[in-house]
Amino acid sequence: MSKRIAVLVTHDFEDIEYSEPVQAFRAARHSVLNIENRAGNIVYGNKRKFAVTIDQSIDDVSVHDFDALLIPGGHSPDRLCNDDRFIHFIRNFAHAKKPIMSICHNPQLLITAKVVKGRLMTTLKTFATDLINAGAVYYDVEVVNDNNLYISSRSPEDLPAFIEESLMVLNQ
Repeated sequence: MSKRIAVLVTHDFEDIEYSEPVQAFRAARHSVLNIENRAGNIVYGNKRKFAVTIDQSIDDVSVHDFDALLIPGGHSPDRLCNDDRFIHFIRNFAHAKKPIMSICHNPQLLITAKVVKGRLMTTLKTFATDLINAGAVYYDVEVVNDNNLYISSRSPEDLPAFIEESLMVLNQ
């Protein structure tokens, strides 16, 4: 069954952490909608390899519109951390018990949303202490799947495992 996936993304996302999962999700016939401040905005990856057109404003979406959430890494999550609308959306997603797929820098956003306590997760070693201090159980492995609700990976090198695990969850 096709799923609707919300992607929280803004400028300086990690190009490959956006492009590869999104391509894989679309190839599996899932619908992907890019969400940022305003529909029609164009945001760029930190390596400027990809430009992403925003489909919907964060002001116009509801958790109930989606089956899963993808948060690509790079500096995009750091930028979104400062906007309560994105934090509220993530918190509602977690409370709705819908899958959240995150890679690389995302713990900052999830920590700010206060949704990692007791969760099994991985991230870049740089953020491991922050994740542990926020109450998550940290594993230094390529992908962690916490009850099909939190799928996390460390870096672009882990993308094949991250995509495989995410698709397994989405295809259920």
